[in-house]
Amino acid sequence: MELQNNLPSIQKQGLGLVAISYDSPEILKTFAARKGITYPLLSDAGSKTIRAYGLLNTSVAANTPQFGIPYPGTFILDPSGIVKSKYFESDFRERYAASDILVREFGGKPNAPAPVIETNHLRITPSSSETTVHWGQRIALILDIDLKPNMHVYAPEVEGYIPVEWTMTASPAFRAQPPAWPSAEKLFLKAIKETLPVYKGRFRVVVDITIGTDAQVKPTLNAAGDLVIDSSFRYQACDERRCYLPQSAPIKWTLHYAELDRQRVPAEIQHKAP
Repeated sequence: MELQNNLPSIQKQGLGLVAISYDSPEILKTFAARKGITYPLLSDAGSKTIRAYGLLNTSVAANTPQFGIPYPGTFILDPSGIVKSKYFESDFRERYAASDILVREFGGKPNAPAPVIETNHLRITPSSSETTVHWGQRIALILDIDLKPNMHVYAPEVEGYIPVEWTMTASPAFRAQPPAWPSAEKLFLKAIKETLPVYKGRFRVVVDITIGTDAQVKPTLNAAGDLVIDSSFRYQACDERRCYLPQSAPIKWTLHYAELDRQRVPAEIQHKAP
């Protein structure tokens, strides 16, 4: 369903989309009709392709109806059929959102803007790859930062100076990965006669978060049923003559939380234990 929602953005990148599962054609047809899925859903009888790719979830007992499921993930192939990228998680309940992959692979336009923050030194435009999240989904939180003319900030690898830092407020509702910072440029500063790693102009930082289980998320939701994510961006801005006092900008996202669709297909076509 999340892939269907992102299908126009996927096609905009010149990509096709196919999903492969161990479900029978009857199960896939019923689900596609109920949820309006328009891209191909392919039935992998006996999980042959799943096994060939080394994706069989061997933690599932062989005498259960769930045996044959893969570890969920995404391959991106080039026009020659060569795998260009892959996105997989070890926990079958977790998976990358298509919007997260589009942001990482193609610098895709985020879907959920948050309030813009402007200081004397820079402008921060927060966004996220999804407006609605659910259990196990891995999404991207993004900061697009525009520095004022002649301003720079120090990159995380700087030594002896105050670097930029993006810190997520801890919550049982999600698990955050370390920020993915862009490559810094080296700037020679005449005033101190040093060459240091800095950011100038515009740059983007991305943090992936994985949404927790219903039991972890629900107690943290606000009265509207939304998940609020808090963070802080700390920096020290400098120009050619001086460095200004360090500042911290609070940044907040408000995302709607939706429970998973647990409706089963009719009993007569459900998976049976071997």
